[in-house]
Amino acid sequence: MGFDGWAVVEWECAIKHPEDGAREGAAFVRDHIIRVTERAFDDFANGGADMDANRRMLGLSR
Repeated sequence: MGFDGWAVVEWECAIKHPEDGAREGAAFVRDHIIRVTERAFDDFANGGADMDANRRMLGLSR
């Protein structure tokens, strides 16, 4: 979505070494970053409408 900031994982473990938590957190963030699509999910619906064809299909012909 164009976010240009830090990704942060909150980690609270009194036992695990901080470097292990950092390594695991970095992998988690890397594995969960998604590519953002160039189109809206409903872009297919922007193709215009054939009102006459729609009326015929609905049995509403003039």
